[in-house]
Amino acid sequence: MHEHAFFNCGSQHISELKLPAISSSSLFGKGIFTALAIHDGVPFLWEKHWRRLEENAAVVGIALAEFSDDRTRTALDELIVANSVQNGRARITFFDGSASGLWPYASECQTSLLVMTADFRATSKDLSLTVSPYRINSASPLTGVKSCNYLEKIMAMDEAKRRGADEAIQLNERGEIASACMANLFWLKGTELFTSSLKTGCLAGTTRGFILENLECEEVEAGIEELRSADEIFLTSAGLGIIQVAEFDGLRLKRGPHLITNLLPRLR
Repeated sequence: MHEHAFFNCGSQHISELKLPAISSSSLFGKGIFTALAIHDGVPFLWEKHWRRLEENAAVVGIALAEFSDDRTRTALDELIVANSVQNGRARITFFDGSASGLWPYASECQTSLLVMTADFRATSKDLSLTVSPYRINSASPLTGVKSCNYLEKIMAMDEAKRRGADEAIQLNERGEIASACMANLFWLKGTELFTSSLKTGCLAGTTRGFILENLECEEVEAGIEELRSADEIFLTSAGLGIIQVAEFDGLRLKRGPHLITNLLPRLR
């Protein structure tokens, strides 16, 4: 993480940031966020990220009246300059500071904005994948929402790492492939490209959407055996870009050239 962050009204050193302890965000994890890539000092796919933030805010019930597209983008641009970011990633988070009926209190601040930047996520050049025992609930009201309530994802990732894997596939309650813990999933069988349908409960990632707009790809609801018979597997996210999986549950995978691997700017 870089030295400065933008919080509400301006840039601050990260050691000075203070989020109210008594708030819906602190007590219940009521907040939304997006992580986006920065290439040559410019946020990548900004319009897609902002549109998802607005949609997620409406689902969760977070007021964005004080934060327009332009105001939020200006905050991000200012932070990119302050942290001298050429190539990296940013996280934009909206925290709900309003009162809750469970623990009522007087609240002046309805919503807080936090913008942070960092280098791209470090990844293994020989990335290994396993299957998580923790399943996604496709009927959850948070399905498709990138909320600050991220503990299940972190626990799933930690469990996979304890078994020696870098990432894990999460199935839904019907046993369908949904996504990896921290990324969307694509796989290749012959020349055909596949990804999980949003009906499985996977997140509508911005990188996922960009790939679907630029490559022929079938969205499916499939069991894990479909993935075990894949020729190549790819993980995609703003922080990772598009990376090929080297090993899936002990099985070495092909890692040949494909259009998907050259679709995004190289992460530097």
